[in-house]
Amino acid sequence: MRLVHLFLAATLTLLLSACGYNDFQKLDEQTKSAWSEVLNQYQRRADLVPNLVATVKGEANFEQETLLRVVEARAKATSIQVTPETLKDPQALQQFQQAQAGLGSALSRLLAVSENYPNLKSNQGFQDLRVQLEGTENRIAVARNRYIQAVQQYNVLARSFPSNLTALALNYAVKPNLSVANEAQISQPPAVDFQKK
Repeated sequence: MRLVHLFLAATLTLLLSACGYNDFQKLDEQTKSAWSEVLNQYQRRADLVPNLVATVKGEANFEQETLLRVVEARAKATSIQVTPETLKDPQALQQFQQAQAGLGSALSRLLAVSENYPNLKSNQGFQDLRVQLEGTENRIAVARNRYIQAVQQYNVLARSFPSNLTALALNYAVKPNLSVANEAQISQPPAVDFQKK
């Protein structure tokens, strides 16, 4: 009888150690932390926009439509409320990503158009903001990459045996990951034309 109890205790210990409960807790916290850093960097970018727009407005004949698009994109990007449930809802996550991509696109257009304005290009405040914005875009890329890796680790645990049984029993669903807005478009190689026009 004592041998049976010892065998059951050893079996139960083995099953509990392989269930992955603690791993789920650790990886879930890692994904939340990584997501918080993504949001932090997006907020940093959004905070730079008003200063950038104010600096550019100083250039009297700057394209107002470009500025308006930046302001509207920032408003849209900051209006989306992000909660922990957003990480579980692929549609909400995609909506958030689209808003952030819209702001990124509007800022890229603003910086490209600014090349046509020598006074603006020589403005030290504008140059400082541009450098900060470029640095922030790099930070966003790093934060997004860390989040993608954290979700990958969590999802591997949720889909691997025997931890997938724990995931099923405790309702730890696979988390949606960040994606590219238009995957088909970026998979096409850029057209290069060396002919003079």
